[in-house]
Parts: sequence; C-alpha cells; structure tokens
Amino acid sequence: MDLVLIGGMSGSGKSVALAALEDAGYDVVGNLPAALVVPAADHIAETAGSSRVAIALDVKGGPGLPGLGATIDALKARGWSVRFVFLDAKVETLVKRFSETRRRHPHSSDERTLVEAIEHERRQLADARLLGTVFDTSDLPAAALRNWVKDFVSVDPSKLTLLFESFGFKHGIPLDADLVFDVRCLPNPHYEPALAPQTGKDAEVVTFLESLPEVERMYGDIYHFVASWLPDYARDNRNYLTVAIGCTGGRHRSVYLAERLARAFAPRYQVLRRHRELA
Repeated sequence: MDLVLIGGMSGSGKSVALAALEDAGYDVVGNLPAALVVPAADHIAETAGSSRVAIALDVKGGPGLPGLGATIDALKARGWSVRFVFLDAKVETLVKRFSETRRRHPHSSDERTLVEAIEHERRQLADARLLGTVFDTSDLPAAALRNWVKDFVSVDPSKLTLLFESFGFKHGIPLDADLVFDVRCLPNPHYEPALAPQTGKDAEVVTFLESLPEVERMYGDIYHFVASWLPDYARDNRNYLTVAIGCTGGRHRSVYLAERLARAFAPRYQVLRRHRELA
C-alpha cells in the first residue's frame, strides 16, 4: 500500500501538492496532525479499500513534527510504502505569498514579524526536513509543482531515483539540491543572437554546445563523479538524489547538460528531469 505524506513550510504549496495527488488517484486527507496519521491510514485502508493514500500534515502553531520518524517506521511495519515530501521555499517567496493572500502566518504574533515567524517555523521543522524528499517551490507556478509531484509518485519508491535539475544561479541555488555543479565557465549560447531565445533542448543550441571541447570535458567530469559515487549514496539508504546543474540564466548550458546526463543514466536508474527556469 502506498502512502505519501506532505509536509513543509506554511505557504510552500502543500494544498497544491495534495490536489495533484488526488488527480493522480490518491485518497487524500488534509491538515491532519502527525499523531493521527497511523490510525487515519489504517481507517482509510479498511473502510475505503484504498491502496493509495496521501495525507497533508498539520503543523499550525505546533512544535514542528515530533515523532514523525517513529510514525513512518510504524506505518512501514504495517506494510505501507511510505514517502514523505517536504515542501520548502525561500523566505522572500513565502513573504510575498503571505502578503499577496493577506493570510496570517500560523506562527505570527504581536512579538514576531512575518519574517521572524517564517524563520521560527523553519527551525521547528529542521529535523522533519531531514526525513523527507525536499521540493523547492520558490517562484514555482502551481502547474509546475503539480507536474513535479506527479512525476515523483510515478517512480518505484523502493529503487534509487536520480533527478537531474537545471537552474539559473541568478535566481538562487535550489533548496532541494543534493549535488550542485556550476557550469557558468562554459561558453554561453545566450550571447549568440540566433540562440538566445532558444533553450538547451533545441537542436541548434545542442549542436553549438557539442562543438565545444570544454563542454565535453565538463560533461565527462560530472558524469564520472556522479557514477562513481552513486553506489555510496545507494548504500546510505537514499531513494532520491537530486543533481542540480547551474548556469547563469538556467536556460541553455544547464538544460543541455541535465538532459544529456539524464539520458546517459536512464538505462540503469530511474531518472527524472526538472528544468526550474523553464517552468
């Protein structure tokens, strides 16, 4: 039986993720305290006959998610396949979202500003964050987050999944990256007028980059680093590894390399692609 737990920072998109899982055929429960997850999952399985359940965890005003690790272990002992998705976002993104919706942050008070409330919640959830697969939803459209969540639940959770993510350094390093490679030293197609409006997926950009020996050397170095260390990550009981490739704008060099690396590893591993700036 498949259980997906959704947690993370207030304003990070948990309701969007839960809706995506409902669209994918999961029976969903929103805003459930962590202490009630085990009985709720058992009840849904027994009464609804469902084998796919998604639960958004309620952390409003509470001390984070204490005991979540024990809860996940108890669910696995009952035969559930459990995945925990932790949604995160940059402080400035969360401030913007709360300001636009005029919602009150659950940790706000007369003594705390909005920024202080966000940082307080981040500290409260620091331990829980380590238990999950982190998704950085900063500046991410809802449609893109829905697609990312659907991709995530489409793979076998018992096997290691490699996620190759392209991004632009001018928009910040992804909060969910496990490995980060900086390819800004490579020649930039952006300065070629005919290539600037295209992306690293387009044939002309691919041809331009593949003609450069330094691009081939960078690709080889990243490929061999990831390939040589993957067995160690697998032995560390990881089932999800995010390899982030960054260039300046996140549209040409990083996209090309992320796509090429994904193709190279796909025959042996479960592979997902994510292009943050193209989203």
